[in-house]
Amino acid sequence: MSQPVNRTTSRLTRRLDDFAEHWDRLGSQIQFHVKTLSASRDVFTHYRVEFLRVIAQMSLGSGALALIGGTIAIVAFLTLTTGAIVAAQGYNQFSEVGVEALTGFASAYFNVRIIAPLTAEFALAATIGAGATAQLGAMRINEEIDALEVIGVRSIAYLASARVIGGLVVVVPFYCVAVVMAFFAARAGTIYVYGQSAGVYDHYFRTFLDPTDLLWSFAQVAAAGVVIMLIHTYYGFTASGGPSGVGEAVGRATRASLLASVVVTVAITLAVYGAAGNFHLAG
Repeated sequence: MSQPVNRTTSRLTRRLDDFAEHWDRLGSQIQFHVKTLSASRDVFTHYRVEFLRVIAQMSLGSGALALIGGTIAIVAFLTLTTGAIVAAQGYNQFSEVGVEALTGFASAYFNVRIIAPLTAEFALAATIGAGATAQLGAMRINEEIDALEVIGVRSIAYLASARVIGGLVVVVPFYCVAVVMAFFAARAGTIYVYGQSAGVYDHYFRTFLDPTDLLWSFAQVAAAGVVIMLIHTYYGFTASGGPSGVGEAVGRATRASLLASVVVTVAITLAVYGAAGNFHLAG
């Protein structure tokens, strides 16, 4: 009877240890996020040159990536395709019930509230965020972060806070491009592919496009951008295990940031629009 009891006890002990390890990891991650946000003012007082360099690298990229416009080209292409999908799906679905004129409503309503923000957030996580994790992870395993701390550089402010603020700065023009491209693709697809009148499309588009929704959409992307960069900088800062460990950190950070961006989007959408969606059919 002692062996089954010992096995049950060992299993319970392992589960408790795993549970405690997960909570310790969560606590250390929250502590790192607090330190990163609190060290943001040091970026503007001590590391302005590094901050400007990070912004330039995030926006236009480096090397061969800069030739095609860097991350901004990726964001534009992604939102261009999603806008075309809105035109195709919206027109076909509405035409089945005889209200294909409401395709402009679909672009003004769904692009602003859900599709364009999520697309921009995913692009931010997959490009800028993943790149930040890889850079910081490579510096960690090469002991460059330890070297910075030895010479008196505040590593969290210099590396993590600068990237978080840089991500917040570049996400605003990125999202402007994303919204414009989504609107352009939806309008061009509806008018030139499906042959709908430009006046009909513009009428319903302008009727349902609320400028307040655009402002909330920008706030939503900015909040998600901060969360995404916090997650990626943490995983890069704590990477270990050599090059394979850096790759694993990039994968974990991307997975966590994509999930976090969806949670932030849903939370802000419910907080702003409520269960009813603040929707009024008119026109």
